[in-house]
Amino acid sequence: MAMNLRLDTAHEELLEALAQQEHRTKTEVVKLALEERAARLDKSARTRAIMDRILEEDAALLDALSQ
Repeated sequence: MAMNLRLDTAHEELLEALAQQEHRTKTEVVKLALEERAARLDKSARTRAIMDRILEEDAALLDALSQ
């Protein structure tokens, strides 16, 4: 699916610099950025779910330790 991406001058220059530095096309750099962002968000969601489970399962222990 085709898409137009409108960038201001500063972001266009940044994208161009990253593409040159990484020897990639600007399209590849944008795709990788999207994939990395999605992976970070997924990891954050999983981390929050684990922490919520720990807080729920170990509430009494955590309360005792805080005393």
